[in-house]
Amino acid sequence: MQMEMIENNADLETTVARLTAAASLLEQAMERLNERQQSAEATIGRISATVESALEERLAAAEARIAELMATAANTVPATVTNARKTLPAGMATMLAKQGVTVEAGALDTALTSLSLEQRIAVKAQLLRSGLLS
Repeated sequence: MQMEMIENNADLETTVARLTAAASLLEQAMERLNERQQSAEATIGRISATVESALEERLAAAEARIAELMATAANTVPATVTNARKTLPAGMATMLAKQGVTVEAGALDTALTSLSLEQRIAVKAQLLRSGLLS
């Protein structure tokens, strides 16, 4: 019986030694995993900082380009667009000439420039109906 107890104690000591060694290996593995995680976090931080920096540079460049284009557009486009008609229709010029009225070319269109497009069309349509325009 004592022999069995000594053998059991020896087996227990062997098992305890193996468990201690396994625990030591697990601690080492955990330390390596923590080191890997820290290095991965550092790498991710550097990558995200680089990406953010590049995006900020691109955004700043785009905003500068937009400001440049807006300044160019403000300087290039006149305050009032002058797409008005410069000549009178032939029928109208003939009718006015018969009446002895001389109208500077584009005077009617110039007089109507303050109106919206729809209002100009309505005025000209009314003049056509009344016979003042042909």
